[in-house]
Amino acid sequence: MAVIKIPNNKTPIKEQEPGERIHNFKEVVLGYTLEEAVAEANRCLQCVNQPCVAGCPVNIDIPGFILALKNRDLPKSAQILKSYNNLPAVCGRVCPQESQCEGRCTVGKMKDHEPVAIGKLERFVADWEANQGTMNIPEIPSRKLGKVAIIGAGPAGLTAAADLAKMGYEVKIFEALHAAGGVLMYGIPEFRLPKSIVEREVNFIKSLGVEIDTDSIAGRSITISELKDEFDAIFIGTGAGTPSFMNIPGTNLNGVYSASEFLTRINLMHAYKFPESDTPIRIGKRVVVVGAGNVAMDASRSALRLGAESVKIVYRRSKEEMPARIEEYHHAIEEGIEFHWLTNPIEYIGDDKGNLTAVKCIKMELGEPDASGRRRPVPIQGSEFTIETDMVVEAIGQTSNKVLLSAFPELKLTSHGYIEADPETGQTSVEGVFAGGDIVTGAATVILAMGAGKKSAKAIDRYIKSKKAVV
Repeated sequence: MAVIKIPNNKTPIKEQEPGERIHNFKEVVLGYTLEEAVAEANRCLQCVNQPCVAGCPVNIDIPGFILALKNRDLPKSAQILKSYNNLPAVCGRVCPQESQCEGRCTVGKMKDHEPVAIGKLERFVADWEANQGTMNIPEIPSRKLGKVAIIGAGPAGLTAAADLAKMGYEVKIFEALHAAGGVLMYGIPEFRLPKSIVEREVNFIKSLGVEIDTDSIAGRSITISELKDEFDAIFIGTGAGTPSFMNIPGTNLNGVYSASEFLTRINLMHAYKFPESDTPIRIGKRVVVVGAGNVAMDASRSALRLGAESVKIVYRRSKEEMPARIEEYHHAIEEGIEFHWLTNPIEYIGDDKGNLTAVKCIKMELGEPDASGRRRPVPIQGSEFTIETDMVVEAIGQTSNKVLLSAFPELKLTSHGYIEADPETGQTSVEGVFAGGDIVTGAATVILAMGAGKKSAKAIDRYIKSKKAVV
């Protein structure tokens, strides 16, 4: 029997050169050609046990869409993808495949082999379909099974809405901001996820019959009691958009930002297009970003593109504990971002006019593991030093949105202030009210929020059908 030779490495994918891309917000990764995509698809072993599927929070038939691509049947490949994932072009760009589907890939377990580039193939197929100029709209049942309200047009809400619409429900999304997409619009920069891609995916969901009411704040513009009276069920997917601060001395100095505000201004309000877009944002010459997650990478790389002369990331743990995707870290290194590991700010220093001039830091060492499973950073006494800076962006996490929760006191919350919900169904403490995504788990990934939306859509379908069956 012939031995199949699998190339060791992924098919290379074209990217903008670092020296060029730091001066623009165009997408860094340029994508595969058809021939490159087929070559990469040929690396897939078509495993019988499909470990990659088990690693995907929305359980895409990964071998199936890759086999169709390998056979150059792109319409079938796109159809398979869309039947599982309502946002494939988004997921192909921003999902942490290395710790999910690709992390389980059998090829990647072979000695000296990289896993199949599943995310890049997903992106290729989704973009190919869009470039055909037509949307493959599935047949929607004409019979309306009921009405469902979705609060929040982020990944969880959009996914739940799309799945429910496909089942035959009348679905309306209430979104507080002026554009649908949630973190996809306000949190992720254009060079990682172009807004046109998000708008394209949202338009597909609208084509399923989903209505999206923007500038609508649930609990304010429309009350919870009004929602409960009008709809058979409610899904809450408002995310975790409230920024966390270190609250060290000097936090109120001019020049100290939360990553949430900084990125929202740049992304959702198009500050990167100023003066074409009327949303100016102040960028320092010497920028310090606190944290080492994907948000920190996004903030630091955005500051560089907007004219910062130097950008430093300070992180209280080591590189090994860094939560950011390795791809984003590599891109940041290529672009000249400087990293200070085992370093933690303890004070912001300003001048007599209240403007930030420096950040005082302390070196750290790693102690015993904490609740996260990572070794706890411990200050090294006497190791204080300062970094001159005129701008700091704190990217240390976010907490739950309090606007909705304060208007919905019946909801039971966790000790951390998130909605308590069944992890398999999203059912909350209030009958007929479901929740999923970051508002339940805390800040996590796009695909995990989508997985929660899919689970809740199924649970809502069961709930409404059982309720009407009793009637």
